[in-house]
Amino acid sequence: MAEWTAGFWNVLEPGTILFLLIGVIGGGVIGALPGLTATMGIAILTPLTFWFEPTRGFAMLIGMWNSAIFSGGITAILINTPGTPASIASTFDGYPLYKQGKGGLALGVNVIYSAFGGIFGTLVLIFFSFPLARFTISFGPTEYFCLAFFGLTMMVAVSAESVLKGLIAGFAGLLLSTVGIDPMLAMKRFTLGSVNLIDGVLFLPVMIGMFGLGEVFNQIFEHRQALENEESAMRHVNLALGRVLPSWGEIRSAFKLTTIAAAIGSVVGAIPAAGGDIASIICWGQAKKWSKRPEEYGKGSLEGLAVSTVANNAVLGGALTTMLTLGIPGDAATAVLIGSLMMYGMQPGPKMFTEFKPFVINIMLLMLLANLAFLIIGLLTAKVSAKVLTVNQRTVWVSVCTLCVVGSFALNNNFFDVLMMFAAGLVGFVFRRCGYAPGPFILGLLLGGMLEANLRRALVISQGGYGIFVTRPVSCVLLIITVLTLAWPFVKWLLRRAPVSREADMADG
Repeated sequence: MAEWTAGFWNVLEPGTILFLLIGVIGGGVIGALPGLTATMGIAILTPLTFWFEPTRGFAMLIGMWNSAIFSGGITAILINTPGTPASIASTFDGYPLYKQGKGGLALGVNVIYSAFGGIFGTLVLIFFSFPLARFTISFGPTEYFCLAFFGLTMMVAVSAESVLKGLIAGFAGLLLSTVGIDPMLAMKRFTLGSVNLIDGVLFLPVMIGMFGLGEVFNQIFEHRQALENEESAMRHVNLALGRVLPSWGEIRSAFKLTTIAAAIGSVVGAIPAAGGDIASIICWGQAKKWSKRPEEYGKGSLEGLAVSTVANNAVLGGALTTMLTLGIPGDAATAVLIGSLMMYGMQPGPKMFTEFKPFVINIMLLMLLANLAFLIIGLLTAKVSAKVLTVNQRTVWVSVCTLCVVGSFALNNNFFDVLMMFAAGLVGFVFRRCGYAPGPFILGLLLGGMLEANLRRALVISQGGYGIFVTRPVSCVLLIITVLTLAWPFVKWLLRRAPVSREADMADG
């Protein structure tokens, strides 16, 4: 209890609160601008936080993460364009509500229920992460190898339209993770004689380039004046939005379904690679089945909008639980946050809860404060938040590129990191133009070292015997889950094909 009390006073320090508010405001702007994502915002901001005390730096990142997810609903409601992927389901009912003259109410519901979902997910993090960490503290090389292997199977889930392209990108990331010093023999590998590559290909510059600069290059390539004029016309929205706060009756009628959605969102968030977009769509679809007024869904249902926004932010607590306890990123944003923790000298996983327990408590309390902060700021600025949409896109591009350069250089004061960031940006641009998702590449680069080092350590312990991976209970279960995860897409394909085959047989008969 004393640790929680100390953590509480630590996060309430004026400097920490200031950094949290800066992150919340910045995240609100980034999330409300279509094309900029929470992941991009965290990626370009992470190196800049290196100069701050860890709690303050992470306060800014946590504030930006939570706020950007909520503010993605602003554009979903006002121009029918989700600001972040997690806000896709918010367009289903948010935009129809705006067209009905209830835009202010829709924005208010977006703020209130996003905060409710975020607080619910954080409570899940607080109550379940410590027991889970105590269970995983006994993990050895075999368990960590199987865990990394399971994390790499998420390449399939984050491969966008083509699983094959996702696997190619993922294995490219794995190959890149072998550059540097051999983890067992301490010999240089694939460094091409460069001292800058002795420490390997650094994760943060690559991440900044892939998610930040690569996206800017792609947007510039796709830019057309006619589309800009059309988008500019859409962004000049009517600011007479009406009341913001929902009535007590409206809150009470949606309470049951939003609570269920918060629970589902937290569980979905804990599953690696299942983000807010998946959670919100699942919850919206289930709520429509369970609702007393399903005919209103998709036509301007306050209940439907509330359910989708609750799920958006409830995911974050679940994703952070997986990240902190297992060291496996729940989504792209938590992959970036892992890089942030590594920058501070902390390795996410069970040891976080023993060696850095006070900092883990600070993270949990910062999550609660971030939700309260964007709730207050979001309600106070609901009617003026639409003005964010009038920001010129070229200004956004220049700002993002500047932050990418400054952030990648600030990490080690090394111009080579800037060159690496630009190279990653070009690779990210090529990936997007050719239909390759950057997520699998980042997963491969992030987990490749963990996979290789623990595989070789386990084989040393077993004297070359691979049976050690199936004789230890936890590693055996993880391998079974991994096999099932890899087999599931093939099973779904067979299930979809079975009815078609039966219909064809009946037609022939």
